[in-house]
Amino acid sequence: RRAIDEGICTRKDLYVTTKLWNTYHHPNHVPLALERCLADLGFDYVDEFLIHFPISMEFVPFEKKYPPEWTNLDGEMVFVKNDINETWKAMEKLADAGKTHFIGISNFNCQHLRQVLSIARIRPTSLQIECHPHLSQEKLIRFARESGIRVSAFSPLGGTSYISIDMATENDLFFQNSIIMDIAKKYNKSAAQVMLRWSIQRNTLPINKSSRAERL
Repeated sequence: RRAIDEGICTRKDLYVTTKLWNTYHHPNHVPLALERCLADLGFDYVDEFLIHFPISMEFVPFEKKYPPEWTNLDGEMVFVKNDINETWKAMEKLADAGKTHFIGISNFNCQHLRQVLSIARIRPTSLQIECHPHLSQEKLIRFARESGIRVSAFSPLGGTSYISIDMATENDLFFQNSIIMDIAKKYNKSAAQVMLRWSIQRNTLPINKSSRAERL
């Protein structure tokens, strides 16, 4: 928002994606969630709105806890029954209203995709998934591509964030992987460049981040 206000770019120069969290899957809550996102961003619309996960959780009122994260007001993770197809239909209405230009999904598998595609009036334009050499997702990517859905890959440099929650170790880091390092040395590239090239050559769109301003 600051970049727009300072004249560095215009809104049309940006492609803004946001997601529908698990607690807002009920069709009545879907538009409320996007309106809150738009208010937070200071925009009238987003370019893309994704269902974050194919799991539905107990609704948490905005005024009581925001963002709700993974637990309800009692600190418990509560899953609820919900027809994700009805959630998708509510997403379609937001596209009809111009609140988002495109709608898509995130962290869905092949069966989840088939379910949505079976009723979709507006087909998902994109699928966002975790994807890197330790999690290549070949079948899912192939199915998405055959269905005309582009694939964007988060954590293309590996799931380094899992280390802090004890779901990975330093040995899982690609920056220390002997095969990656040998390729990087052979082509005089960094390990990160090798992994991003791997993602791009598979016709996926890597979503990478950096803590250094010079790399942004």
